[in-house]
Amino acid sequence: MRWVCEPECPVDAIKPDTEPGLEKWLSLNAEHAKIWPNITVKRAPPPDSKEWEGKAGQTPIFSPKPGTGD
Repeated sequence: MRWVCEPECPVDAIKPDTEPGLEKWLSLNAEHAKIWPNITVKRAPPPDSKEWEGKAGQTPIFSPKPGTGD
């Protein structure tokens, strides 16, 4: 399955829900999809985005607070 946003993701962060070992992310995404705003406008990446590509250990700094949206 190919998602419409997959080509837009620059860091290969979008995975098929059939890939083994992603169960915790499925539940996290299901929970937060209810409260986070939809992305409707493509914007430039944050200035430090390259520093975060492939960086391990990002889960502990995940914020459940949604952004303001468009």
